[in-house]
Amino acid sequence: MAKTQYLVAASLDGFIADLENSLEWLFQAEASASQEASAAKNDRFGRFFAEVGAMVMGATSYEWVLDHEKLLDEPEKWHAYYGDIPSWVFTHRPLPAIPGAEISFVSGDVRPVHEQMTAAATGRNLWVVGGGELAGQFADQGLLSEIILALAPATLGAGAPLLPRRLSAAELTLTECYQDGTFAYLTYSLRPANGA
Repeated sequence: MAKTQYLVAASLDGFIADLENSLEWLFQAEASASQEASAAKNDRFGRFFAEVGAMVMGATSYEWVLDHEKLLDEPEKWHAYYGDIPSWVFTHRPLPAIPGAEISFVSGDVRPVHEQMTAAATGRNLWVVGGGELAGQFADQGLLSEIILALAPATLGAGAPLLPRRLSAAELTLTECYQDGTFAYLTYSLRPANGA
């Protein structure tokens, strides 16, 4: 059965980006990993992404990728990273489209978008790229199946929170944990508090 997965890296104190919405802290942490650990991480992400049939992100995540990778000037990078995976971006403001990329700009309730994504994914998984508030909206609707968390060896003190929601132990089940170099990986399955 297809899953809706929030795969994300976070600092030890629970932030996915710093106060400037930068991920430089994460790249510094990744740079400290051995070549063997980096190769294993890339292989695991490749296996994860091979199961993805659609993905969704918020406006801040989209703008960061757009700017950081200079995708308006080099749209082929989007295709190199994500292929032809249909993507949705939640936004309340106009954003530039990446030439040739299958991206839908949407707003409002996540449920109808989840239905569109599920149809487009044709049995494969859905990836909630970020941010935490968007992932929280999927969790609020009982649509988020898993949180796959890479804990990085860094603390930020403040920034964009991992998941600005309260989820109880009854809603989260640890299904996998392992160490990859200096990172700890935790996978939690979610079930709604009401048991639905």
